[in-house]
Order: sequence, then C-alpha cells, then structure tokens
Amino acid sequence: MRVPFLDLTRQGKRVREAVDREIGAVFDSQQFVLGRMVEAFEEAFCQSVGCAQAVGMSSGTDAQLAILMAMGIGAGDAVITTPYTFFATAGCIHRTGAEPVFVDIRPDTFHMDAERLRECLQRLARPDEGRLRTPRGNVVRAVIPVHLFGACCDMDALRDAVAPYDLPIIEDAAQAFGAGYRSAGVARCAGSIADFAFFSFFPTKNLGGAGDGGMAVCRDRTFAEKLRLLRNHGMGERNFHRVVGGNFRLDALQAAVLHAKLPFVEGWNAARRRIAALYQSTLSDLSEALKLPADPWNNAGLENHHTWHQYVVRADRRDELLRHLQQEEIGHAVYYPIPLHRQECFAYLGCRDGDFPEAERAARESVALPIFAGLREEEIEMIATALHRFYLR
Repeated sequence: MRVPFLDLTRQGKRVREAVDREIGAVFDSQQFVLGRMVEAFEEAFCQSVGCAQAVGMSSGTDAQLAILMAMGIGAGDAVITTPYTFFATAGCIHRTGAEPVFVDIRPDTFHMDAERLRECLQRLARPDEGRLRTPRGNVVRAVIPVHLFGACCDMDALRDAVAPYDLPIIEDAAQAFGAGYRSAGVARCAGSIADFAFFSFFPTKNLGGAGDGGMAVCRDRTFAEKLRLLRNHGMGERNFHRVVGGNFRLDALQAAVLHAKLPFVEGWNAARRRIAALYQSTLSDLSEALKLPADPWNNAGLENHHTWHQYVVRADRRDELLRHLQQEEIGHAVYYPIPLHRQECFAYLGCRDGDFPEAERAARESVALPIFAGLREEEIEMIATALHRFYLR
C-alpha cells in the first residue's frame, strides 16, 4: 500500500519509552486487575476531560452498557439514538431489553439532527400520561447522540429539544476524546457536557490502547459507585454481590498504556488538524464532486474544535472511486455502509428504506481518507493526485 489508511507504528515509536515504563510498573506490582494503575488513569482522565467521575471499563461498548444498566433501563423502555454510527450504540440498547429508536442525522456533520429529534419527541409525547411512549408502548428513558468522527454534536440544540421532557442525554464520545464544544458560552470537552458519557480506547482511536478499553463518565459520585459495582459482577465486599453486573473491568496493563499515551494526544490531535487543513486546501477545487467534511466549531474560539478521528468526504460515484483508490494503493474505508435501521438484526423494529434518508444517503456516499499523526505531506499529495486523476480525467 503506497499510502496506508492508518499506521500506528509511526506514533508508537514516540511513546514506546513511556509505555514501557508504565507497563513495567504494573509488572513490578503484579496487580493486573483494577488497582492503583487503573485509579491513576481514571484520575488523569478526569483532569484531561474536565469530568467529575470516570470509571475504567473493558471497552467502550461495555462502558455504554454499564451506564444503561446503572440507569435501570431494560424491558419496557426505549432509548433514542442515531442510525448512522458504529453498531454498538444501538446494540447496547437492545442488549438491555430496551427498544432502539432512531432519529436522522444532519447532512453536513453526520450528527443527530436536533430538529428531527424535536419532531420525534413530539410524536411520541403522551400528554395524558406525562411521558413519552413508542408505538410499541415502551417508555423513552434517554437520548444518545454520537460525537461522530471527532467533532461534538450541537449539544445545546439537543438539550433544548429534550428539555420539555426531562430526558437525560448520554454522550457517545467514543470517537471524540479531546474534542471541544462551547456550551452556553463555556468551553467544555466531549464527555463533560451531559450527565453521562462513554469513551472507547480501541487501538485506532485518537487515544487508543493495546487492545480493548473504555471509560464510563458521570457527574454523580453515587452513580459512579453503581458503575464500579456493575463492572465487577456487582460485587462490593468479596463474594458478596449486591446486583448482577458483568466483567467490565479495565485491565491494569491497558490503563498503563493509556496513562502513558495521554500526554501525547493533544499533539497528535493538532497534527490531525494540520492534515485536515491540507486536505481542505488541496481538494477544494473538487467541491462539485467531492464534498469535504464540515468543521462545525472552527469559529468557536476553541483550540480542539475538531479532533478528526476520521476525515470523511461525500463522493459522487463513490463505489467507482473506491475501486480507483484500491488500484492506486491509497488506503480508505467506508463508515458506515449499512445504516443501523437496515441491519438484519434490527428488522423487528419495522423500519423501511427511506425512513431515515440522510443516514441512507451518507451510507451511499461517504468514504474516509487517511488521517493520523505521522501521515506525511508527500502522502497527502499522492492522495490528492489520485482523487484529481479520478474526477478530472
């Protein structure tokens, strides 16, 4: 491959010494499950994100699942989210026994559309009951917007939409570690805007481990204690289980890797922004065929207005372009080719083609180009040349 879609070895070399030192401390302690290293990472994470409570989990998926379990969400309930995101966001809702309800996305940012959310809530409102119910009779308990591709959703607009119904928002911040947002005039980080949030530390994330890992975030100390119980089979005192939980623990070795990498992420995110700026300048003349991604908070006075977890364009003749990029040996990926409401496992929800047209159009048109710390300018030139060769031939 002339240009890789992702090459973690380039940034890995910079942090090897720090990672080795932290891992060595874990081996010296021989405390591999929870323990002081996990606590140290949780504390550093809170300081970095500006959140009150952070509970290390075995994955972003398990972090989301634990939050839903701690909220008591299950059979008879429903949770609203977007149909255009990674599967786990809706999968965890289903796993609790609750019903996933979808709201379409904005065409510019791929984020949940606040106006569509408002319309959805108005349709589901039952004034005689004072609650929201789906046509299946399930009670709506929460909304999960996704900070997709490294930028925050318009959280103020989403909160305005849910305010009349007193619904909690759970931030899916799996792809947005370090992303900034100005909420009610105050600069905040993804994960510190709503009452609850969760992160993923899958190796490809901007802050990625050496395997799976995640973080559940909340404001309330009592709720955080529920999360700590749930991640350890509901066990407080050894062999005494207060609730039924799961094995959602963050390994100490993963915490060590993440703790070592944490100071480097701001620089890596800055490098991603420089790469995105190069793309914007070198590809701007293709705007009729290649719609470049939005940077919604670029003028909000935030240094980390976007972290560019992915650089996703909308492309005319997308599938032809994918074949061309393959021939040119340019790394690429499609996020996401099948929106969640059209996945076979969710057929029981009764959604049809055309129900969420923006998500469906994004699935047909989107393609992600390489973006990672260490991507070289000459490689960006190769990518730009390949795209120009395709659209201007």
